[in-house]
Amino acid sequence: MDSFSSPSSGSSPQMSTDEFMNQLKTQLAQAYAEEFLETVRGKCFEKCITKPGSSLSGSESSCISRCVDRYIEATGIISRAIFSSPH
Repeated sequence: MDSFSSPSSGSSPQMSTDEFMNQLKTQLAQAYAEEFLETVRGKCFEKCITKPGSSLSGSESSCISRCVDRYIEATGIISRAIFSSPH
């Protein structure tokens, strides 16, 4: 039996639609957060770290901070635009 089949006996409780939707939302949020962090890490590292070493210089640290702030701000703007648009 796959995860989309309904149980054939009453021994396995069936997940309600609300529970399923909540679980799906949680999994999507986790996947989105992981993708976001990977993108930010890659883009900001590429842009800000010119000479990788054992520690960050002050300018590299400032650059990364600004870069991450910009990505967070842009993501917020895009999310608001997507979720406030009529469906």
